[in-house]
Amino acid sequence: MRVRLKGLNRRTKTLADGSAVTYYWAWKGGPRLPGKPGDPEFIAAYNAAVARKIKPRQGMLLSVLNAFQASSDWDDLAPRTQADYAKLIKVIEKKFGEFPLSGMSDRRTRGIFMEWRDERAKASRRQADYGWQVLARILSWAHGRGLVSANPCEKGGRLYRGTRAANVWTVADEAAFYAGAPRHLHLPLTLALWTGQRQGDLLRLTWQQYDGKVIRLQQSKTGTRVVIPVGAPLKAALDAMRGKVGQILLNSDGVPWTADGFRSSWRKACAAAGVVDVTFNDIRGTAVTRLAIAGATVPEIATITGHSLRDVNAILDSNYLNRDPALGESAIRKLETGTKIPDRASD
Repeated sequence: MRVRLKGLNRRTKTLADGSAVTYYWAWKGGPRLPGKPGDPEFIAAYNAAVARKIKPRQGMLLSVLNAFQASSDWDDLAPRTQADYAKLIKVIEKKFGEFPLSGMSDRRTRGIFMEWRDERAKASRRQADYGWQVLARILSWAHGRGLVSANPCEKGGRLYRGTRAANVWTVADEAAFYAGAPRHLHLPLTLALWTGQRQGDLLRLTWQQYDGKVIRLQQSKTGTRVVIPVGAPLKAALDAMRGKVGQILLNSDGVPWTADGFRSSWRKACAAAGVVDVTFNDIRGTAVTRLAIAGATVPEIATITGHSLRDVNAILDSNYLNRDPALGESAIRKLETGTKIPDRASD
């Protein structure tokens, strides 16, 4: 694997015997590095030189941001979460890297951070909340280790109040997608509807995780292990293209999807099929809803999807179930069945 070393400076010199040798420095004017790129001693020397160059002053927020990224708490985050956090940490570092840690207990500090969140909210309330959440988590981590005297971002509330309550894949959406989307995108929809798993976990799913009866996986975001019995429609779709090794979901070239490539292709397929106002992420909640309508209990649903019991209840209570017209139809039919119709012949 090639690693790009930022700022690396090199110079080639011709020796007396006519041979050429290349020397390397960590940056122009920086320390000379032993060996050549790729050598363990070269990489170690480069990293040490860069660390000395950018070592933050103690007592500043930057030192806490760096310490968090070197902690076990950071290591426990899923790779995707780490990538998302890293982007926001760079934003926080640019704005508050030199903010003194001694000011964390000052009552005015909370207002300063809130002003920053309000400014970001002009572009995106959701991103403003996420930035606040990341900063709050880092400061909570630092407070627990005695690195800061207070966490001024604790219990900051949310600015974004959006909901995807009405964003459920209907039977009509499903039929339209199967009719209008490319064939290699049919299986991702079937897999998602019958397992309730996240996009990333499904893209990583391999044939070794399917034994013909169940799918076994460990969710990357939470580490939750799930064993999902495979329903007849999904089994038929899987068995029709059964492989032995490698990822189950492949693009039109027969190779595994990248996350960005899948998202782009999915958006285009939905547009072509006339499926609007729903995303791939909405399928996870849709699966919860369909299981509930079919009569599955909350614990049964959680066992399949990997949600906590609280999250399943939240989805059913406020996000999806109360909007599904099938429930109203089912309720009235049950009422009809269980209600004795009075004799009105004498009226």
